[in-house]
Amino acid sequence: MGQPSGRSMGNSETMRGVRVNKVASRSDLFPRLIGMQKLAYAQNFAVYRISAAGVPAKQRLVCELENWGSVNSGFSRAFIDAHGEALLDHIEKSLLPVVWAGGLDRAPPRPASIAPFMARLTDGLVPFSGMAFPVRLGAIGNGFVVFTGDDLEPASDMIVDLHARSCQIMIDLLSLDERRVAAAEALSEREIACLQLAGDGRISEEIAEKLGLSVHTVNAYLGSATIKLDSVNRIQAIAKAIRLGYIS
Repeated sequence: MGQPSGRSMGNSETMRGVRVNKVASRSDLFPRLIGMQKLAYAQNFAVYRISAAGVPAKQRLVCELENWGSVNSGFSRAFIDAHGEALLDHIEKSLLPVVWAGGLDRAPPRPASIAPFMARLTDGLVPFSGMAFPVRLGAIGNGFVVFTGDDLEPASDMIVDLHARSCQIMIDLLSLDERRVAAAEALSEREIACLQLAGDGRISEEIAEKLGLSVHTVNAYLGSATIKLDSVNRIQAIAKAIRLGYIS
């Protein structure tokens, strides 16, 4: 794979110009991942986290985000089956980026100048070439941000930048989980039930009848839930509860 001239300067300037904003939901991560995908000259991305952290015998990779789409829906499972164990072993020993060549490629995607600082997986086990950036945040939140494609060969400085951005992606995912747990602990079952019915379009009188409560009590539950979710009104509280995954 040849490295086109001019990639290094343009990509580095682009990455430095990207501002990382606070994320409210996982959907906020997609534009950033798409941007990273383009900078890596990749065709797709995937984010894997390690479940059962701290219990090596039970650890496995779980796909959290990807854009392979329905046509390539089997790619995620194929990738885990082919390289899952090797990646789990790798992250326990090293934080070097990992590369591999697909079934039709003779060499993995990497600039020659950075080759000593990258690990290589077994080639030809999956139909696509790729590069995986390991992220280790502690007891939880560990995993890989993966980019795949036929012309995947970012410049050396861009690989460093992409690795840093991959760390931020995993940090934001962990932050979303922590906020979700905090909200779940703060909301009572009654508050969640009232929010769910309100989200279904029920008015307070209907919710009261459904749950066997007084209208005053229903409004009190909805009011306390709104405060706990740091929302300005009931509509915003419902939207935030949906975004956090507590009601549908």
